[in-house]
Amino acid sequence: MSGILADRTKLIDSSGIRKVFALAADLKDPVNFSIGQPDFDVPDGIKAAAIKAIEQGHNHYSQTCGDELLLEKIAGMVKADYNWDQPMAMVTSGVSGALLLTFMAMINPGDEVIMADPYFVIYKHVINMIGGKCVFVDSYPDFKLPVEGIAAAISDRTRLIILNSPANPTGAVYSESEVKAIAEIAGEKDITVMSDEIYDTFCYDGPSPSIARFYDRTLLLKGFSKTYAMTGWRMAYVAVKPVLAELIEAMTKIQQYTFVCAPTPFQKAAITALDCDMSEYVDAYRQKRDMILDGLKGSFEIVKPGGAFYAFVKAPDWAENATEFVKKAIANNVLVIPGDVFSERDSHFRISYATSNDKIQQGIEILCKLAKA
Repeated sequence: MSGILADRTKLIDSSGIRKVFALAADLKDPVNFSIGQPDFDVPDGIKAAAIKAIEQGHNHYSQTCGDELLLEKIAGMVKADYNWDQPMAMVTSGVSGALLLTFMAMINPGDEVIMADPYFVIYKHVINMIGGKCVFVDSYPDFKLPVEGIAAAISDRTRLIILNSPANPTGAVYSESEVKAIAEIAGEKDITVMSDEIYDTFCYDGPSPSIARFYDRTLLLKGFSKTYAMTGWRMAYVAVKPVLAELIEAMTKIQQYTFVCAPTPFQKAAITALDCDMSEYVDAYRQKRDMILDGLKGSFEIVKPGGAFYAFVKAPDWAENATEFVKKAIANNVLVIPGDVFSERDSHFRISYATSNDKIQQGIEILCKLAKA
């Protein structure tokens, strides 16, 4: 008799981030540079809107594609921001939920998905589980969008190109010329581009240009989790132009039989969230970015992150690989994530600076000492 588990479970490993947590289980008050979520709480006005929605009885299923008022608000914003006529949208259970729906709706076994390396960890594992093939295009050492590499990677099996800007784990923000170039390359063969923009609010040196402004076959993914610190609320949305109506209809159909709908009271609160000014928080995170950059650049090779709240730092030369350095850092009470969680290389480690300034300073001091070990 065969084992109880499906073969697809063998295609993924336990989360590297969870492995770090296991290594750190006995640490007391560590410097936690591992968590990819804001260290502030959901703003009070948004929490009040969620409480009000619950008290008013908005506790049942919404329509599969989302709350009507929220969808109207999203469509209006997308139309204004990207000059789209008649945008179509759906609300999903986080961007992670949107990714699963996208890959299930688009990818057949053997189909190829192109992405820059480093990449967000979920892309690789979900694509592998459903039988797709990831085509990684190296973006080291500067993490700019590897336009020529992406063009060269396109084949007859290419179904999707993924852009993630601002990027996790590198904090890279792609330039307008780079995303325009991808729009031209994808347009030559009518390849859909998925633009994962969950960190778009956290841009420190100017806005993050979106391919949605330049390419009709863009699948736009945006989330509430990072911007408003509601990671546990599982709220995001997907938007497309009518040319991709078939795709969003398929994703909605799959959502009927998986997530059913995003959490209804939080959809109501998201209407309020979209009017919330988060510039104060972005300014605070710009300061954190600058602290990390200024504190580490004398001891490590580090590329200035333009957005999100991550830095992808090269391990010092004395370390055989980044995993070796990460183990040393954890032994010294600093939690960071080895780069091979996000990459086909193991040369860098990820820092999330979504923590207090005091902890950032403490972590900088420890890491710089370790760099000289």
